[in-house]
Amino acid sequence: MKKWVLGVGILLLAVGGVVYIWLGEEMKQGVQPVANGTAEYVIVLGAKVKPGGVPSLSLKNRLEEAVKYLNKYPHVKVIVSGGQGADEDRTEASVMLKYLQDNGIDTNRILVEDQSTSTYENLLFSKELLPTGTKRITIVSNDFHLKRAKYLAESLDFEVDVVAAKTPKSVEAKLKLRERAALLKTYIIGY
Repeated sequence: MKKWVLGVGILLLAVGGVVYIWLGEEMKQGVQPVANGTAEYVIVLGAKVKPGGVPSLSLKNRLEEAVKYLNKYPHVKVIVSGGQGADEDRTEASVMLKYLQDNGIDTNRILVEDQSTSTYENLLFSKELLPTGTKRITIVSNDFHLKRAKYLAESLDFEVDVVAAKTPKSVEAKLKLRERAALLKTYIIGY
């Protein structure tokens, strides 16, 4: 009996290890294809906002990359997408809007989606702001998050390229572990 339990335990650990590695490899593929300004719209996905409207390091990295990209491609418009979490004192989109404005991005280029509470909703609700028939979009998010974001966008009939923001080292292990679980869930149930 004990050998059987041990055997099942070893098998489960082995399968879990294989799935963990596979999901990590899947996440690495998220940073391609790199955006080149051909999509008319870029969606910056929201992330945690600290009290007082301070973007988390993950969100700040996304916004820094968005500013660089928007300066490089001045014809591109941007949707800032993110609602207000229970532990946030304002919407993620409002913080992103202010950051882009403070960094020289013309308000006329910025659309605001401030109702979403998940990556899927970021994309679904942002789609409602796009001109009818828009297929090609660029997504800005942290490198670890882009595989799932692309998968979800493609499920909404988007063609996607990406701008990858670095993941802060201080939270990298935690975020990558959590993202593996989220990616597996998305693959299983579709969102």
